[in-house]
Amino acid sequence: MEQVFAPWRIDWIKREDKNPDIDDCVFCELPERSADRENLLLARSAQAFVMLNNYPYNPGHAMVIPRTHTGDYRDLTDEQLLDHARLKQRTFDALEAALEPNGFNAGLNLGDGAGGSIDDHLHTHVVPRWEGDTNFMPVLSDTSVIVEALEETYDRVREAFAGQEGAIVPDDEDEAIRFE
Repeated sequence: MEQVFAPWRIDWIKREDKNPDIDDCVFCELPERSADRENLLLARSAQAFVMLNNYPYNPGHAMVIPRTHTGDYRDLTDEQLLDHARLKQRTFDALEAALEPNGFNAGLNLGDGAGGSIDDHLHTHVVPRWEGDTNFMPVLSDTSVIVEALEETYDRVREAFAGQEGAIVPDDEDEAIRFE
């Protein structure tokens, strides 16, 4: 197997200011801003929200995020857990309607050693999968090919959330869909 050396990447990995426009927690701050589309926020509920991953594994890679800032799943109340779970169901439905995947990978990265880049604010990854979506690129060159622009995926998935029962659709197309 060939190796590709990219020693300059260590500077990016170790950088101090990973999100220069974020003061504290990206998952606490982005939902407070008014630019939902710009920040890839798709849907909101009372206790959680959904946003597309800025660095997706596959098109439609979304995250369902409780509003409570905690890295410990056990800190969530029953109300928060139920709301998060219900929004996760809605996310599966929206992604299925918008993208027609054959399945999903879903899960949490909990703790420092779990491999997630943000470990102090829980988030559940929901990654659409298609039969044959692994090709020679990741196998031979550790390169992932994303076949659709985030903005196009955002529009398709937002529209699918908007079509769900109980969806509150704002007049502004740049705002996330809301569920009560």
